[in-house]
Amino acid sequence: MTLLLSCSGATKAVAEGKDKPLEVMEIAADALKGKKVLYVHGGWDGHEPIQCRDIFVPWLKAEGAEVFEFDNLECYEDAELMGKVDLIIQHWTQGTISRGQERALLTAVKSGIGLAGWHGGTGDSFRNNIEYQYMVGGQWVAHPGNVIPYRVNITDKKDPVTRGLSDFDMKSEQYFMHIDPNVKVLATTTFSGEHNEWIDGAVMPVAWKKQYGKGRVFYSSLGHVAKDFDVPEALEIMKRGIRWAAESKEKGAEPWLSPIYK
Repeated sequence: MTLLLSCSGATKAVAEGKDKPLEVMEIAADALKGKKVLYVHGGWDGHEPIQCRDIFVPWLKAEGAEVFEFDNLECYEDAELMGKVDLIIQHWTQGTISRGQERALLTAVKSGIGLAGWHGGTGDSFRNNIEYQYMVGGQWVAHPGNVIPYRVNITDKKDPVTRGLSDFDMKSEQYFMHIDPNVKVLATTTFSGEHNEWIDGAVMPVAWKKQYGKGRVFYSSLGHVAKDFDVPEALEIMKRGIRWAAESKEKGAEPWLSPIYK
């Protein structure tokens, strides 16, 4: 049996009485250089898939990535394309995905391709697909009060995705989600009881890392509309998370299982 503890700022696995320090993997500054990125956008227009594409696709190219852009889900069943991709960025809110498309996406990530996304474009994509939600690590269920001011707290100050960032404010949808308890939480938000009194004080993950098979998965609930990325911290977290997920094939899984919510 393996017990996971937090010790001296790092997670340790204690197995059969022997400590094994688990190092945090750094992210290369040029993590996207030469990477092949599948960028899929669409679904509900309210989350501004085109406007968000216009933020991230030019940045990906400037980072040296080769980008394959699609506004449909059929691309997931293109075996030749999926065979050469290093990273999938999906911004597709709600909608439906066929069994074949879902199977191809799940297989790709499980085989080692990274996955990154934000808000409803990844955390509220296909409401009837449980295995997809298992892969992402969370599913949107509510945003009490709709667009409101709220605080984002950086809870992991050592991880390279959030290192050096301070707590910050958003005015957007504060996502209440059903969460996999084994994700590595990087940032959280705390709900007031102003809109739903029964969730007063609830602490909810905002950004996390997780593993699905051999694939790295990164998610941030920030980014209801493109303007949300005018908040420097929200944009920086997403960019760093994308870089981290892009290294999935070459660096593999990070050796942790650390459910820290607060």
